[in-house]
Amino acid sequence: MDIRNLESRAEIRGLIRAHGLSWREAYTGLLPEHVLQAQTVDPTSEEVDQWFERLRDNREGILIAVDDDDTVRGFADFRWGSSVTKPFVKTNDAELKSIYVEPDYWGQGVGTALLERGLGTLPDQTERLRLEVLSGNDVGKRFYEARGFEKTGTSSYELGDDSYPTCIYTLEI
Repeated sequence: MDIRNLESRAEIRGLIRAHGLSWREAYTGLLPEHVLQAQTVDPTSEEVDQWFERLRDNREGILIAVDDDDTVRGFADFRWGSSVTKPFVKTNDAELKSIYVEPDYWGQGVGTALLERGLGTLPDQTERLRLEVLSGNDVGKRFYEARGFEKTGTSSYELGDDSYPTCIYTLEI
């Protein structure tokens, strides 16, 4: 698996697929079925354009995992700077906004490779990496805890009219 920065709109199509498949698998039983099924796995050109616009200004922080056929199988979105991070991210912190890997590639080191490469892209002054994970996402929590993250707080994630409890995790760098 090759880990590299996002380079093209074509790669965004694969990124969206990995996101949708991962959401559908990881959040079954945590989020309503209609929310899971709304996650795109075969994006339209308009959806690719929307994602491209959202990610365009953070190209440094977007990493993709591609297989030997150059197919995107996962991605990570690292952010730093107060204008693009959540309120729990403080000065000299960075945020891991998301890391998603197609479920068929779980347990093969893809997520770990994305995380390790992302840590190397953070600004030198970064002291901590923070993230938010749904409280009921045991797979995600085990992944982060196995890589040295510690639970340092709680919050909630608003999705439509509903609110879901979350855990804040921190990795001292």
